[in-house]
Amino acid sequence: MKNRLLQNLKTRRHKIQRRLVNQGADAMLVMDPINVTYLTGFTGDSSFLLLTRKNEIIISDTRYTTQIEEECGTIDKEIRTSKTTTIKLLCETISKLGISSLGIEAQQISKSTFDQLDKELVGVELISTSGIVEKFRAVKDSFELEEIRKSIDLAERSFRVIRESLRGEQTEAEIAHNLEHQIRLFGGDKCAFEPIVGVGSRSALPHAVKTSKKIEESPFVLIDWGAKAGLYMSDLTRVLITGKAPAKYEKIFNIVLEAQMRAIERIKPGVTAKEVDHAARGFIEKSGYGKKFGHGLGHGFGLQIHETPFMSSISEAILKPGMVLTVEPGIYLPNWGGVRIEDDILVTKDGHEVLTSVPKTFEESRVTLA
Repeated sequence: MKNRLLQNLKTRRHKIQRRLVNQGADAMLVMDPINVTYLTGFTGDSSFLLLTRKNEIIISDTRYTTQIEEECGTIDKEIRTSKTTTIKLLCETISKLGISSLGIEAQQISKSTFDQLDKELVGVELISTSGIVEKFRAVKDSFELEEIRKSIDLAERSFRVIRESLRGEQTEAEIAHNLEHQIRLFGGDKCAFEPIVGVGSRSALPHAVKTSKKIEESPFVLIDWGAKAGLYMSDLTRVLITGKAPAKYEKIFNIVLEAQMRAIERIKPGVTAKEVDHAARGFIEKSGYGKKFGHGLGHGFGLQIHETPFMSSISEAILKPGMVLTVEPGIYLPNWGGVRIEDDILVTKDGHEVLTSVPKTFEESRVTLA
C-alpha cells in the first residue's frame, strides 16, 4: 500500500512537471498545504514544494525532517535551521537551480510574501497561477477512490448506530458529539466537518449550529455529516422522521428527493455542472419552491470537504470520469422546516455510480425513538 501510494504521488508530480513544459515555465512553487499533501503525502505545515522540470524538493524545517522521510519516500528536501527563514532558504534553492521563471499559486500567497520573493529573486519572473493543482485533484485516482469509499463506509456505519439508538431527550449537540465519537470508535480520524443537526424549524438553516434543542420537540430532524478516514472525507445528509410529520413536510420531502434523483441521472462525462444543477433546480422551481433553494447543487470533495468542481447554475465545469461529487438539493422554509438530501456520486467512464447507500425515501426515513 505504501509503495503504491508513493508511486501515485510521483505520478501526480509528473503531471505538474509536464504542465510546466507546456507553459514554458522553469518551476512551480506549491504553497497551499493541501496541495503539498496531494503531491507529496506530507501532512505537516509551514512547508513548500518546489517543482522544476527535473527536480522535486520540499522546503521545510527541522521539526519535520523525520516526518518527511516517513511520508514522502526519497523526495529531495531542503531543511532550514533556526539561523534562517523558510523564504530565504527557498530563494537560495531557486538561485542554485538557475530558475528564471517561477509559477506561484496566486490564491495562496500573501502580498507581503510575494513582495519579498520579488525583491530577493533578482532576474526571476514570478508568474501568477490559479487552480493548476486543484484541476488535477478534481479527478481522483484509484488510491483516492479507495480511501473515499472507506470514509463513506465509516460515515454510514456510524450514522446507522446513531439512528438505531435515537432517543427523544437527545439534543442536537449530543447527536453531533455521538457521531464524532462513533466515527472514532470505528477507526476514523474524526468527522469530516462539524456535523449539522437541525430539529424542526432549525432544519431550515442549511448550516445550522447545534443547540440544546431536543429530538422530541419536532417530528423531524436533519443531519448532515461525514467521516474523515486517513486523509479523505465523505459528505451525506438525511432527514429522519421521528413522529407524525405534517402532510406539507412529506410533500416537500418528496419534491427534494425527486429533484435529487433527476440530477443524479444527468451525471455522466461531458455534461456540464450547470446542466446537472438545472435538472434539480428546474424541478424545484416548477414545484413552486425555486426561491427556497438558494445554494448550489453540490461540490467535489476529497482531501477537503469542498473542492472543485462546484455544481451551480453558473458553473461551466465539465464532468470527467474520476470526479466525485455531492448532489444535495434542498428546500428551506424559514421558521418552519427544511429538507436536504445528499449523496456522494462518482462519475464513471459511461455514467455514474452512487457511492452512498443510506435509505432515503420518506417511509425509509421513519424512526421509532428508543
